[in-house]
Amino acid sequence: MTEALLDIAELVKRFPVGNKRLLHAVDDVSFTIQRGETVGLVGESGCGKSTLVRLINRLLDPTSGSIRLARTELADMKARDFAGNPNRKRIQMVFQDAGDSLNPRYTAADAIADPLRRLKRMSGAALRERVDRLADMTGLPRDLLTRFPHQLSGGQKARVGIARAIAVEPELLILDEPTAALDVSVQVVILQLLQQLKQELGMSYLFVSHDLNVVRLLCDRVLVMYLGKIVEQGPAAEIFAEPKHPYTRALISAIPQADPDKRVGRLRLGGEPRSPIDPDPTVCRFYGRCPKGEPRCSSEMPALRTVGPARQVACHFA
Repeated sequence: MTEALLDIAELVKRFPVGNKRLLHAVDDVSFTIQRGETVGLVGESGCGKSTLVRLINRLLDPTSGSIRLARTELADMKARDFAGNPNRKRIQMVFQDAGDSLNPRYTAADAIADPLRRLKRMSGAALRERVDRLADMTGLPRDLLTRFPHQLSGGQKARVGIARAIAVEPELLILDEPTAALDVSVQVVILQLLQQLKQELGMSYLFVSHDLNVVRLLCDRVLVMYLGKIVEQGPAAEIFAEPKHPYTRALISAIPQADPDKRVGRLRLGGEPRSPIDPDPTVCRFYGRCPKGEPRCSSEMPALRTVGPARQVACHFA
């Protein structure tokens, strides 16, 4: 097997919440992303997706664990120092709301040029030519480059955010709900653009989304996260065709189906999610909501184990 572009091993992030208690936001997470691969990260709000993304993007320092980009260990570098590190340009991010992520005092050209100035020390004619080229690549008309964010539509702001992210030619692009704030018709165009850029530039994607239909269409593999842990991972086609973890089944059963003949019964979960504050390490995080839960689940945390050639599931009954 070729060397993974990103190798996350036993990654942990805990936040103090007073009185010596800890919130386990990311708990012993391990996975890889191969070069040229698109990996989807899914799970309900509060499961730890955003914290995991911020750790990988080096906006947060991990409590423990490894974040290896090719052969470079990034976890040893402090988040406050990483912005000036040469490895910064290797990982870039497209944010959920392009408007909020753009400086309102920067024109579209300034926003795209900013990482080029900071990370590649470009200036003058070379910088202007690169900004024009990036505008062309992302379908942003050049006559819009002099406009400020409030003068652009949602789709145009999304293109500026993508152009800014790919400006320094990253190896890994993290997409955090990149189309969530857009109209449906614009979403399709932006997703097609992202697919085109991936093929042209050879990037790898970590695609974070609540829209499972989009994940099914775009991603090679899927990571399913629940209360800080990866509970299932594997090829997207296999997971959507035959989810093995009860939580994954519940997520997939909730996908709206236009064709009544293809509609499956909704798997409704009872109870409430367990608290992520000082969770009992011997109890399955899904215990109490799981329709398959048995006494064993309350005293033995299921490990993420291999159940097929490329599948891993954290469930005693998979």
